[in-house]
Amino acid sequence: MKIRSERGFTGIDISISVVIVFIFVSLIAALIAQVNSKSKEISLRSDATYIAINEIEQVKNNGIETYKGMSKANGNNVVCENEPIENEEGFFRTITVEDYADIKENTDNENTEENEEIIPDVVKRVTVKISYMFQAKEQSVELSTIVSKENE
Repeated sequence: MKIRSERGFTGIDISISVVIVFIFVSLIAALIAQVNSKSKEISLRSDATYIAINEIEQVKNNGIETYKGMSKANGNNVVCENEPIENEEGFFRTITVEDYADIKENTDNENTEENEEIIPDVVKRVTVKISYMFQAKEQSVELSTIVSKENE
């Protein structure tokens, strides 16, 4: 009967185990980094959505006139472009107010009668775009709503 000698681990055993451990550790680290990146992206997007909803609510509650003095007026369109948001570092807002009568989709509607005209300055479409930087790329969230004279 031959008894095998137990001298310990050989160099090949140790090097194979080190390679296997290194592969598993690097895979786990890459997975954790990707989960953290996606988590940060989701957090920024939800913050931008929250800010956009608040801006829409401010327009509905305070009226469109509060935004007319912010930046520049172009006919009926009121535009506030890439303005930093107070108390929200890294977020910028762009607010566009369009008269519903000026929106191209409404003038080409086949369902409207020939004599029917859309009255200007009664209904407006407000579009709020919140932009932010994530991984050296500009990301944005855009919401729009229709505001009527009764809401003002």
